[in-house]
Amino acid sequence: MELIRGLHNLRDKHKGCVATIGNFDGVHLGHQQVLAQVLRKGEELGLPAVVIIFEPQPREFFSGSQAPPRLTRFDEKVRLLKAQGVDRVLCLTFNERLRTMSADQFVDELLLKGLAVQHFVVGDDFRFGCDRSGDYNMLRQSGERYGFRVVNTETFDVDGERVSSTRIRTALQHNDLALAETLLGRPYCVTGRVMHGQKLGRTIGVPTANVRMHRFHCPLEGVYAVTVTGKGLSAEGVANVGMRPTVNGQHPVLEAHLFDLDSDLYGQLLTVEFKAFIRPEKKFDGLDSLKQQIDNDIKQVRNYFLTGAL
Repeated sequence: MELIRGLHNLRDKHKGCVATIGNFDGVHLGHQQVLAQVLRKGEELGLPAVVIIFEPQPREFFSGSQAPPRLTRFDEKVRLLKAQGVDRVLCLTFNERLRTMSADQFVDELLLKGLAVQHFVVGDDFRFGCDRSGDYNMLRQSGERYGFRVVNTETFDVDGERVSSTRIRTALQHNDLALAETLLGRPYCVTGRVMHGQKLGRTIGVPTANVRMHRFHCPLEGVYAVTVTGKGLSAEGVANVGMRPTVNGQHPVLEAHLFDLDSDLYGQLLTVEFKAFIRPEKKFDGLDSLKQQIDNDIKQVRNYFLTGAL
């Protein structure tokens, strides 16, 4: 799969494609159905399947740290899109220039001159251009004028309700990991590299791997039973996601204590899969109280992996 960063990196070889556009946060079952629709049409027409995404996501551009938590950071999203069989991902930098681009400019610069789109798959609620002035009907009219087809995405429902990133985010914030897994089509995971932290865990006999999340917020917060995989690694453990109030943390961190493992993981790319919610994050009176609670968490999580029950 080819990753293209920015309109300025499009070349003649990128002209002619079947495309779709959106945030694709989570690459959930609804997204997967859209991608399958694009891939089928690409195969039928003998054209590459292209997914257009934004970085930052538009709501992050407008709202900054007040934007909703991401399900997947950029690298995770690209890996998931690749796994779906997409030929190319075009990542547009959402900046002031893109924000002020008119709907007509969007069609001309991106769809016509940039990609020469032959078939464009979008939701009928898709809005684009400065002040969201462009809509599905405008796209269809443009397609009729310039010779490309515009079609609706196929809605995907679970239990009579549309699958969406917002719905998954809400499920995770309520620690309904089973519903999130159903809507995603896979267990919810966070992938990131292990970074150096304060190493306080080692001082109380509970070393942790600090996994960099690269996001303002995580949709999860609290203590969880997890499985962790990486290059040559597969382990069970207990993880805390949050601000670490006992030690006056300033940024959200994912800290995972891996059972029966004593190796240097710094710099490794790990995937943390969340299996069960244990308890909310809380502030303790000191490290001794924290240590006692962590010991209890470890016993509870070990029992969970042994028996399947909390």
